[in-house]
Amino acid sequence: MGGFFGATSHRDVVLDVFFGVDYHSHLGTRRAGMIFKDQNETGFQRQIHSIESTPFRTKFEGDLNNFHGTAGIGCISDTDPQPLLIRSHLGTFAITTIGAIGNAEELVENYFDGHTQFNAMGSGKVNFTELVAALINQKADFVSGIKHAQSMIEGSLTLLIMTAEGRIIAARDPLGRLPVLIGKDEDGYCVSFESFAYQKLDYQTEYELGPGEIVSITSDGYETISPAGEEMKICAFLWTYYGYPNSTYEGVTVETMRYRNGKIMARDEAERNAVPDVDFVAGIPDSGVPHAIGYANVTDINYARPFIKYTPTWPRSFMPANQKLRNKVAKMKQVPMAELISDKKLLFIDDSIVRGTQLRETVDFLYDLGAKEVHMRSACPPIMFGCKYLSFSRNDTDMELLVRRTVQKIEGDEGHKHLDEYADPSTERGKCMLKAICEEMGFDSLEYQTLDGMLEAIGIDPSKVCTYCWSGKE
Repeated sequence: MGGFFGATSHRDVVLDVFFGVDYHSHLGTRRAGMIFKDQNETGFQRQIHSIESTPFRTKFEGDLNNFHGTAGIGCISDTDPQPLLIRSHLGTFAITTIGAIGNAEELVENYFDGHTQFNAMGSGKVNFTELVAALINQKADFVSGIKHAQSMIEGSLTLLIMTAEGRIIAARDPLGRLPVLIGKDEDGYCVSFESFAYQKLDYQTEYELGPGEIVSITSDGYETISPAGEEMKICAFLWTYYGYPNSTYEGVTVETMRYRNGKIMARDEAERNAVPDVDFVAGIPDSGVPHAIGYANVTDINYARPFIKYTPTWPRSFMPANQKLRNKVAKMKQVPMAELISDKKLLFIDDSIVRGTQLRETVDFLYDLGAKEVHMRSACPPIMFGCKYLSFSRNDTDMELLVRRTVQKIEGDEGHKHLDEYADPSTERGKCMLKAICEEMGFDSLEYQTLDGMLEAIGIDPSKVCTYCWSGKE
């Protein structure tokens, strides 16, 4: 996915942007960049690095002495090298984007003549951020350009722009699929995806943009230059998986939601007499842990950590591009506590079950260490559709998803006409799917959080939450 951070101030903001971007490293593993502008000078300073094998902080520490500026923006990106520096009739400006563009090639073909050139990424595809800048430049001003770009894109688009004057323009996706927050300190303002990033830098939350809102930020203040819309579809995975525990979106803190989610799962299972007799409840680290703590607190089953995740050298299991290597890294990170596994009945809660490839290896090594039983719970419902808005689950087809593969095995093409039934564990199809996954993965039992239970845990108006991955509904 990705994340960004920007600041504009009466003082130098290089360290603020450096640490602010670093605090978004959990959101991406491919590219990162920063760009700065000093109000007293005309030039920009920019650097972009690959972070696929080296963390952001290590990669950029050597650049800090070359940076200075009272305004700057930076990003962690899972897609394009960015931020980009653009020269156009709107002036020279820097831009960074988060989101997904499902119709990029169509836009290039239909809306740009044969003389328009775009830098290609290694894959040969157009740099999405450059495409967004080109769409913005088709209009006479930034607001019109941003709204034009957002209207043309199939997917989502949240962005930051920094002008030559050191002004930052922040635009949230029209349906608010991702958050954008403004912080304030005594010298200026910052803008961030994650709220905890600026709180650690002694900024205080000042404002959270509404869906589609565009705000202009300077060292002296901020103003809305295009108002928020009424409709919102913020991504539910921000709370269940992607978001950092300390972050708050729409007034709901991530860690609090996860505790509550685990409690709701336990409550609903207890009502169905589905809580198994186990020795320990555990979370698949890291984001599964709070869900498991909430579950354990309600069931009065002891919480334990049968294995610890070793992260100093491999902080993200999906950093390697090769799936085989990703699986190997995930396995190497899991350091077991043998005395909490051998001859024990265990219940694990994971934040989600997407493809299931790494989870199968986890179960295997638990049984290899003598576990008597392994029960699995997912903190969100069965994922039926790959995300087309934020690239949460990057799949070539929906058939890469565990539940869709399972449906295909059970009933063939006909089964995909009954996904609502398969997602409901009370139906015959739902029970059949759970049994088939247990047999394939080696679970003694499997339960998914319900869609209603997850939305209850989030606690905001359900109509404002995107649930496309589970329901397939816009």
